[in-house]
Amino acid sequence: MKVLVCIDGSPSSEAVVQEIIRRPWPPGTEVKLLFVVHAFPFFPDHIFFAAAAHEESLREAKENGAKILETAAALIQEQSPNLRVTTELLEGSPKKTIVDEAERWRAGLVVLGSHGHGPARRFLLGSVAQAVTLHAPCSVEVVRTPHVAAA
Repeated sequence: MKVLVCIDGSPSSEAVVQEIIRRPWPPGTEVKLLFVVHAFPFFPDHIFFAAAAHEESLREAKENGAKILETAAALIQEQSPNLRVTTELLEGSPKKTIVDEAERWRAGLVVLGSHGHGPARRFLLGSVAQAVTLHAPCSVEVVRTPHVAAA
């Protein structure tokens, strides 16, 4: 079985990693951890500083993503040594990139977290989990984190 696990360093992606660890997977299960760096559209202007700032931001996001992948892979490998774990860092729109990678890699399951944004924020940003669920070529599991009421 091939399981594409989408993480972004958020509490919901930490819950996804814990869900992968706690399950008894069939022998030979491959887990690919995927981090998608969202390269916001860059509209070049004539100011060099804006281009340099964009490149620096993208570089930092990739470095951060690589660290998140490395940490998650080590944790899974330590606690579930029967799983074959690989990592991939891709750049693009998370909705499209996750669906495309699930298809390209021939995943049997995509697992990702739900950030639980409210309707207004979901309307403005769109829901990655919803888009992946609707368009993935395989089954999709959305892991939710429990909401803790503010005291």
